Amino acid sequence: MFTFVVFSCTIFAAIPASTFNVSLSLAAPSNASFVSPSYLSFSIEQDRWTDWTGLDTRNEFFYNALTNIEDIAGEPPRLRIGADSADRTNFQSGLKETESVFESPTSTTPYPEADSDVVGEAFYRAARHLPPGTHVTWGVNLRELNATGAYLEAKAIADAFNSFPASSGLVLDALEIGNEANDYVEDYFGSDNYSVAQYVSEWTTLVANVSAVVPINEDNTIKFWGGSFASANHSTSDWTPQQLFDNVLLSSSAGMQIDTYSQHLYNGVATSCGTISNCLQDLMTKEYIRGNMSAFTADIAVVKAGNSRYLESVISFTVFQGAPGISNSAGAVLWALDYVFFASQLSVDRLFFHEGVGYRYNFIQPVTLNISIIDGTTLDEPLPPHVQPLYYAAIIIAEAIGKKGNVSVAEISLNSTTVSGYAFYTSKGEVSKALFINSEGYFTNTTTERTSVHLDLDFVNGTNTGNAPSEMTVKRLEIGYADDTSGLTWGGQTYETSDARVSGNHSVERYDISIGIDLLATQAVLVTFTN
Repeated sequence: MFTFVVFSCTIFAAIPASTFNVSLSLAAPSNASFVSPSYLSFSIEQDRWTDWTGLDTRNEFFYNALTNIEDIAGEPPRLRIGADSADRTNFQSGLKETESVFESPTSTTPYPEADSDVVGEAFYRAARHLPPGTHVTWGVNLRELNATGAYLEAKAIADAFNSFPASSGLVLDALEIGNEANDYVEDYFGSDNYSVAQYVSEWTTLVANVSAVVPINEDNTIKFWGGSFASANHSTSDWTPQQLFDNVLLSSSAGMQIDTYSQHLYNGVATSCGTISNCLQDLMTKEYIRGNMSAFTADIAVVKAGNSRYLESVISFTVFQGAPGISNSAGAVLWALDYVFFASQLSVDRLFFHEGVGYRYNFIQPVTLNISIIDGTTLDEPLPPHVQPLYYAAIIIAEAIGKKGNVSVAEISLNSTTVSGYAFYTSKGEVSKALFINSEGYFTNTTTERTSVHLDLDFVNGTNTGNAPSEMTVKRLEIGYADDTSGLTWGGQTYETSDARVSGNHSVERYDISIGIDLLATQAVLVTFTN
């Protein structure tokens, strides 16, 4: 494998660029936020869990897809296993193969969630196939209010992790009791009277029973995630952190074991915006991302005041397993890049992007698919395991943060409705990289020439960390069209291979800082500064 370096030359033609002057602080500003190498992590729908990992033998494709990220970031993504199907799962000792009941595929839901799952010890022990050092949070059934069933699930989870050798480094971080209980009213109980107060009472009772008999941490306690509510109607919802705390959740013995509050955010319903290009452009704009995220600032402040971590454990690019041609598009990558790093500016501690076998918004499709994710029809030929466009976002985010630790990120002020930027700072507070994202959509039905912008970079001393960088390398995410569903490259390389391993010659450009950067519509670049 070779690396090609291009020195200070024009590499594309486009409509003459708009020019933006970009000022970057040499020193980390006071509002810079620290981000973990595993800041982008994954939530896995539990019903087909062993499809992801493998049961008797490891699923090499999924393993490779995770270790690609680990090789760049220095640690694997964390996993949250559960979601809706966690509340439909029951345990039966000795059962090897999961017994699941699924509805038939439809055009809107080609891969429906299981209506019920019965699992045994082997289901949880399949976590041994994860990359060493993976941290896991696992969901337990709350909806059925079965204390014995919850105990059996929790014990099987704890026993599985206790059985793994220390050398595996696999860590059970927490249990998550129930999923999106604010939807229990509509989906399960058929009553409008199910309240936060009732939820807190049921949750604390179940957690007290589980934690009393299943010690999994060194101090003989279990850490729990709190919340895990859906937030589609957040502005009018009573299901918020403040409501939980007002109902004395944290003062209960069970609530005192919460060290993380989880919230779920679905990023739009692509049904009323017309064409794919219109919907995709709407969802990937700076204004939409910032408006969607900023609605949660009050919740984040409440959680932080309670000395808990705040994370989003279910994130998806549109609801209902994703929208065809939108959630699985190249434009979704630009949305994810901007979304993730803007979330860091709001003090979100970690993001878990939801995945399910056959879901349109996946980063990874871990097994062969026989049904189209677009319309639910039977495929003429099975589709082998593969990564979808969003996977490139995971790779780029890992590379931007890097593996050195104690990296902080600050949004760059840009007077543009389409161009976003983020600066990255080392543990010493020195600027090292910048990511620029141009979310102006260039689509297959675009009839005008592709536009570009030009960025002129300037450095300000801040607290004066030394001389400004004089050179930079530029690595590009190349996208043909925003509505493409394959064919992307990152630095000239592809991850769209049969084994998820990177392929192709590595390509970067090297410039003097004074040259600036040209950035096409529907493109992103990672800039690394050198003296």
